[in-house]
Amino acid sequence: MRIIFLLLNSLLVISCGGYKFVGDTAGAPLLNHNKKESLGEDERKFWPLMDLRNDSIAGMSVARAHAELIKDQKGEKVIVAVIDSGVDIEHPQLQEVIWINRDEVPNNNIDDDNNGYVDDRHGWNFLGAANLENMESVRLQKKEKPESEAYKNFEEKRLKSLESKKNEVVGIQDMLAQIKESDSIIKLILGKEDYTLEEVEGYSPKTFALMEALIFQRFLEENLLTKSKLEVYLEGAQTGVNAHYNIAFDGRAVVGDDPDDINDTLYGNPNVIGPDKDAANHGTHVSGIIAAVQNNNPGNKSNFEGTEIMVLRAVPDGDEYDKDIALAIRYAVDNGAKIINTSFGKGYSPHKDWVWEAVRHAEKNDVLIINAAGNSGKNIDPGMEKTYITDEECGIELFTNFLTVGAVGHSYNEKQVASFSNFGAVNVDVFAPGDKIWSTVPHKKYDFYSGTSMAAPNAAGVAAIIRSFFPKLKAFQVKRILMDSGLPMYPSLKSPEGETLVKPRSLSASGKTINLYNALIYSSNKSYKK
Repeated sequence: MRIIFLLLNSLLVISCGGYKFVGDTAGAPLLNHNKKESLGEDERKFWPLMDLRNDSIAGMSVARAHAELIKDQKGEKVIVAVIDSGVDIEHPQLQEVIWINRDEVPNNNIDDDNNGYVDDRHGWNFLGAANLENMESVRLQKKEKPESEAYKNFEEKRLKSLESKKNEVVGIQDMLAQIKESDSIIKLILGKEDYTLEEVEGYSPKTFALMEALIFQRFLEENLLTKSKLEVYLEGAQTGVNAHYNIAFDGRAVVGDDPDDINDTLYGNPNVIGPDKDAANHGTHVSGIIAAVQNNNPGNKSNFEGTEIMVLRAVPDGDEYDKDIALAIRYAVDNGAKIINTSFGKGYSPHKDWVWEAVRHAEKNDVLIINAAGNSGKNIDPGMEKTYITDEECGIELFTNFLTVGAVGHSYNEKQVASFSNFGAVNVDVFAPGDKIWSTVPHKKYDFYSGTSMAAPNAAGVAAIIRSFFPKLKAFQVKRILMDSGLPMYPSLKSPEGETLVKPRSLSASGKTINLYNALIYSSNKSYKK
């Protein structure tokens, strides 16, 4: 199989400044351009790179921008910090783009650059040997007295979530059993071990059992579900039972710090993959979306290697700690990152001031933070569902350098917004591809993931190209360009919360999706003042 791995910034060039890009930007919805038939293999994998006009797929016009605008031009290196679960820095398509702290001598147990972190060659692991964690609500519950009203409220929520996870375990187990049963039926009737669904479709006469088996197998294919993927989901649901909502579980004990003391910073280690490479799947996927090196396969343009990934492991399987996130943001800023990708979120933030102080530090140092909106399918505007981290308090936007991104799929129609994506006319700035995104995962592999965690790095990759070609643009200007230059969304959209059709501006502040082609042209021609 041809593995092209473009995913967004395989095509990442980055440049100095003074570039003038000229082209035809779309200022109005491009109706009647949506692809009606199912996507081909390359289209499924690389749809975020495609163009609505040229390909009838609502991607970010990355390939078009490179072919028509960027061409062979190169620019400045841009460091993107990925605050996540860890990254498989040994993946063949990531090895060349991992940031190297050249002021640090590797493995000498000395803080050569005096930045407070020993042997931090590629970033820092703020979780040490920890992998699993409670949800923040469970950690807060532990701090309350059992007889208190707060404890009882948390306990009610915990038990409800625990029951939901147990039901999820049962549901996935049922699907795995159905996979085995349907596979056995098909093999028995066809009389062969290996088969294609097309062969099953063409088999006649079809029994009721064969029809049911075929329908189920088609369902799996259409939703990109496999036995191995469901087994991963099962493990995740079981982790919810064993760790996330288990009040007796203490995942932080192995770290050895006080998570409620921001001044207790002598913890963690330089192993940015983490203690278990498999647990670095999320961060590896995110990093591949931003900057995976493109293979020189026939039909590909070339390699554009202008982004370096700084790895900051601070997101466990469970809710992240405010302290780790605050320190990770500060590390990124103080060590040269120009963009920070944050693909996580939680409903409570007991030390949100620490995080906000870190975001303010990034703002003062001209660092753009690109944040995933969250996957609850909820309105996160002021007074609605709360998700952290956020740049809003009491309806007031606190920072100019913080871009929150929702997720869309490849279709340009009423179902453009992913059903799981959070939204909000105030607290979500823009949308980007986040549904069924192909990218790197540990052990030299690739997979499709969905989530606003995929939308944020798609936006971060485009932002890195803009910061590369136009390095004099400030973080707040890049944010405005990404919002203003986006492709207008389909005029009537299904809200993730229901069947009601709404206008794009009711789901995000811009009503648009990230578009590299437009953003380069806007960056050439627009003047953005604070």
